[in-house]
Amino acid sequence: MTPINAIRCELGEGAFWHPERQEFFWFDITGRKLHSLGRSWAFDEMSSAMGWVSRDEVVIATETRLMLFDLATGEGRTLCALEADNPVTRSNDGRADPQGGFWIGTMGKRAEKGAGAIWRYYKGELRCLFPGITIPNAICFAPDGQSACFTDTPTRRVMRVALGADGWPDAEPQVWLDLNADGLNPDGAVFAADGSFWVAQWGAGRVAGYGPDGSFLGAVEFPAPHTSCPAFGGAGLDRLFCTTAREGRQNPHDLDGAAFATPAPVRGLAEHKVRLDH
Repeated sequence: MTPINAIRCELGEGAFWHPERQEFFWFDITGRKLHSLGRSWAFDEMSSAMGWVSRDEVVIATETRLMLFDLATGEGRTLCALEADNPVTRSNDGRADPQGGFWIGTMGKRAEKGAGAIWRYYKGELRCLFPGITIPNAICFAPDGQSACFTDTPTRRVMRVALGADGWPDAEPQVWLDLNADGLNPDGAVFAADGSFWVAQWGAGRVAGYGPDGSFLGAVEFPAPHTSCPAFGGAGLDRLFCTTAREGRQNPHDLDGAAFATPAPVRGLAEHKVRLDH
């Protein structure tokens, strides 16, 4: 498997297929850049995740804010502050939900235990959903829109929580997938159209699939161990993209930090649009 281009990220994350642009985007968090196959954008602080509003406008999560960013002009404006008064934290994994909300996790820049949280931005309101998170990841939504998944990676447990009609959690999260017995570290994740769950496993060099009942379906292997975030893309959502990282690699090789694309074992779901109207 060969990388999609020559870019190597220190901490590749936020894999995202824009459904209107038919274009793949990803972040280098610590490198403070957003990449696409056509160009890159540099920011003055770390950024990590995005959701689409229109062809050109996207919501981007940074260290201190949620920003409405114009891909055509390269200009951005603040939608709301995101732990701007806490210099310890930055944004990490995030994704839009079927109701048009945007979920974003925060974490300590040095992965300080319990320093982060998972938030939801919906129609102008930012609300903390789950505090005390160390490394938030695997934020994604079942095809029926009735539940969300997330993880605190060091726990090696993927949680699932029921959602109400407006997308806010309306129950306590429950352990859905426990990877402790296998010693696997869940990172970014996406659901496929058939309801299967596909999660990058940091340190394992793969994106693994699990059925709706949590049963292991199989894995797509990548030639860099620190797989961080998957995305389904391509015209038929039949390609699997995955970011990787050089961070934490004592002896990194040339493929560490690359982004990859390969035929997907299942068809994906299009990313949901973020609703900004009040």
